[in-house]
Amino acid sequence: MSRSTLALLLATLAGLGLAVGAVGWVGFAPVLGVVARIGVPGFAALVGYSALPLALLGGAWWACAPPPESGSPRPGLLRFAWARTVREGATDVLPFAQFGGLLVGARVLTAAGIAAATVWAAMVADLSTELAAQLVFTLYGVGALALRLAHAGAAPDLWPPIVAGVAVSIAILAAFLALQRPMLRLAGGLAERVLPGAAKATAGVADGLAAIYARRPAIAAALALNLAAWIASAAGAWLALSFMHARIALADVLTIEALIFTLRSAAFMIPGALGLQEAAYALIGPLFGLDPATALALSLIKRARDLAIGVPALLLWQAGEGRRLLRATPAAPTSQAK
Repeated sequence: MSRSTLALLLATLAGLGLAVGAVGWVGFAPVLGVVARIGVPGFAALVGYSALPLALLGGAWWACAPPPESGSPRPGLLRFAWARTVREGATDVLPFAQFGGLLVGARVLTAAGIAAATVWAAMVADLSTELAAQLVFTLYGVGALALRLAHAGAAPDLWPPIVAGVAVSIAILAAFLALQRPMLRLAGGLAERVLPGAAKATAGVADGLAAIYARRPAIAAALALNLAAWIASAAGAWLALSFMHARIALADVLTIEALIFTLRSAAFMIPGALGLQEAAYALIGPLFGLDPATALALSLIKRARDLAIGVPALLLWQAGEGRRLLRATPAAPTSQAK
């Protein structure tokens, strides 16, 4: 077992222990009791609603895609939305964090016949706008929290991790913008181990990026769509709380979710921010009128929703890969009787 794999395993186990500890501290029975309130119809509605933020995310990626050459059809928006769904599923379900999800998402589009250089260039530009949109949403959450604490004068212990999350978000965005070319070379080398030929495909992406960034209306559209996706995703938490009969203002839920996303950024090395997300909900929720049991129930329901979307998406993707492999495999010659 490599050191990186061991570190990932230890981080996952530590996060799992923290999550179980947070639920145990509040009480398993109260948390599970709140979870049960959502019911099957409510959970199904929450899963169905998730198509909206996923469509917005796919639209942002599609907006970044450079226009095709003369006479070539433009890749469909639905393809990018599906690729983003599988990409999110891989990130949420599989234990190899963000980069593996990017590889899987890129594979979905290249298997559909879209040029790898187009896919990777659009992905890098989309990631830039997504990080920028997250920073805007983060600053909104921090500002709203500052106003809340100024009136309440409480919970000063929250500031260090939140400030750390903001700093990490800014650092990631700055590094991503400044180091895109070296990162592309690194991505190509890593991708080559999983997808043969990926390094060659990513070699010309840097040139394509310049053309994408020159299309300022498209970049502005991607930024707006990514910001809308962050807001829509947070609104999904408000919808879940409504199904659990928890009455809380939408603006307060947006603030909570913005802060949770910020803290998740500070723990990007832990798969799914396991444990840290639960602890953050238990600490931040009460500031906005959510009791700890309801806040933790929300975290568990969001994880269940991610699994309900991610697992079928990955299975469908694997089924498609299997069909392509069978079509590409030449039939064995039949033996003839002598």
